[in-house]
Amino acid sequence: MALKVAIVGMGNIGNLHARCYAKDPLAKIVAVCDIIKEKADAAAAAYGARAFYSIKDMLKSGIKIDCASMCSAGKENGGDHYTPTMELLAGGIPVLGEKPISNEVPKALKMVALAKKNNLRYGVNLNHRFTPAARLAKKWVTEGRLGRLHIINMTMWIDNPNETAPHFHVRALHPHSIDVMRYFCGDVTSVQAFFLQGKTRENKQRKCWSNLQANMLFANGVVGHLTGSYDAGAGFGLERCEVTGSKGRFVIEEACEEVTYYSRSSSEQEHYHHLGGMTNFGETFADRIHVWLEQNTKKVAPAKIDGSGEEALRAQKIIEACIESWEKKKIVNVRY
Repeated sequence: MALKVAIVGMGNIGNLHARCYAKDPLAKIVAVCDIIKEKADAAAAAYGARAFYSIKDMLKSGIKIDCASMCSAGKENGGDHYTPTMELLAGGIPVLGEKPISNEVPKALKMVALAKKNNLRYGVNLNHRFTPAARLAKKWVTEGRLGRLHIINMTMWIDNPNETAPHFHVRALHPHSIDVMRYFCGDVTSVQAFFLQGKTRENKQRKCWSNLQANMLFANGVVGHLTGSYDAGAGFGLERCEVTGSKGRFVIEEACEEVTYYSRSSSEQEHYHHLGGMTNFGETFADRIHVWLEQNTKKVAPAKIDGSGEEALRAQKIIEACIESWEKKKIVNVRY
């Protein structure tokens, strides 16, 4: 039986979530909510759901909701997540939030704590790990095909002119890249980061720190490096992840499109193109939302869900450590 789903925040991302839910047999959209009445009404008409203009009214209506997507935006794409997420969790509803979990770590801590207190599944749309390519690479790591892990190099860059806040780039984009790094190599213990204010396409000096290089030390001894930019254009690609171990290495290109294993001791290579039929990054949203629906259908224990709020919180703490490292010009230990 399909889960009854609500979506809060009917902007671009909220409608993207809605289109994924609408196509998934595990879901039925029953409610949409936005503080802007016109957005909620348009979404209700599009998806055959009831429109609400506040979470409070939605919860008081008595409508049955099995889980919800929380897609509000705000400062640096994270400033408005806290209040609606807390309202949903307080109402007993499992929540799939958008990244970043929050740009204020104390608020993120409260969201994770409330979900744990109420024994609710709380996930975040860390969709870059939700690909057949990433799952296969993770299997190679788990089965020991790479041997002892040594190095991870991660690159993520797009062309984004946004200047909403000084650290918009690292806080809005790199919850994804850091989550991918953690997915393969575990927790980061310390960071050393450098930032640069680049230039726009029109050659104007940027106000935000739009370029990032960060060195990372992981708890298991792996050394890693993250390169990020909002100033890269066509031809640069979106994403590349390379993990090297004592027996071999793998490379994932374009988030999900190519994955290759290279043996250290021979010329052996194993290459997959569009593994599992996933052809582009846009398809990762449907995959991530389907896993969320599956895990709610199966009533997976909150602590066991994939892409959890706790994992998003840990990624955010690494981001804040990177900012602190740059501002204080020193290596910073990540405080968990």
